[in-house]
Amino acid sequence: MNIGEVAKASGVSAKMIRYYEQTGLIPRANRRQSGYRNYSASDVHMLRFIRRGRDLGFPVAEINELLGLWRDKSRQSADVKRIATAHMAELREKIDSLEQITNTLQALIECCSGDNRPDCPILDDLEHTADRQ
Repeated sequence: MNIGEVAKASGVSAKMIRYYEQTGLIPRANRRQSGYRNYSASDVHMLRFIRRGRDLGFPVAEINELLGLWRDKSRQSADVKRIATAHMAELREKIDSLEQITNTLQALIECCSGDNRPDCPILDDLEHTADRQ
């Protein structure tokens, strides 16, 4: 398969496939005599694995670690679980932070009359918080 075909089959863009090759996340593709990349069904499978990892929000470094574990048939599932658990904890922290931000923003929006007057509690908060930092 050429890069366009593997991109379509895996759901990973050709640009990202080239990037993954360049960074060593995936091995460089074999080349045809014409110089074009030539991919196999196992390459598609690996790219789908990477795509699913990205869909779940894993950073590339963690996906690289997961790929290593996936390839290692003597792995311990505890190692995989450790990575997934740590990632979920990071996601929960981000969610908590975003909830705090939305609560603060909601309170500011409710305080703003949104009329023709120049007074705005949203801008006041931005100004005073910037002064404290």
